[in-house]
Amino acid sequence: MKFLYTLGYQLVLLFWRFTHPITLGVRLLLTMDDRVMLVKHTYQRYWYMPGGRVKKWETLEQAARREAQEELGAKLGDLRLYGMYTSFFEHKSDHVAVFVCEEFSMSGETDAEIERFADFHFDELPDDISPGCLRRIEEYRREPAAVRAGHW
Repeated sequence: MKFLYTLGYQLVLLFWRFTHPITLGVRLLLTMDDRVMLVKHTYQRYWYMPGGRVKKWETLEQAARREAQEELGAKLGDLRLYGMYTSFFEHKSDHVAVFVCEEFSMSGETDAEIERFADFHFDELPDDISPGCLRRIEEYRREPAAVRAGHW
């Protein structure tokens, strides 16, 4: 199964190289007691905050809740928009809405794209965390109430 996800991801990257799409996604800062939940996808080498693309006819909040459910079996309490970020990595114009959720429960049931998940103390984040996710976590630690916009 991991092979199929990796192959699919490589084909999408090739498609993006030629089409240069504009995409919209969400990421979640699921945090509790100075800890943050991260996921490792089967097809990528970094740890990421949970999240993914926004589907057609879906609000940002609906996408965030759906992705949390799919990737972690998580039920989310109140969501707060933390920021909007832009990335031009992988030949696309990617726009990412980051939400903070400090009240959630998890069943731990994941979909097939998640290799594993774990919660990490803010001072003990993994070495192989996505640079963009690391920047968001560090910003949150400095100013948890700030609303931001900028480069991923």
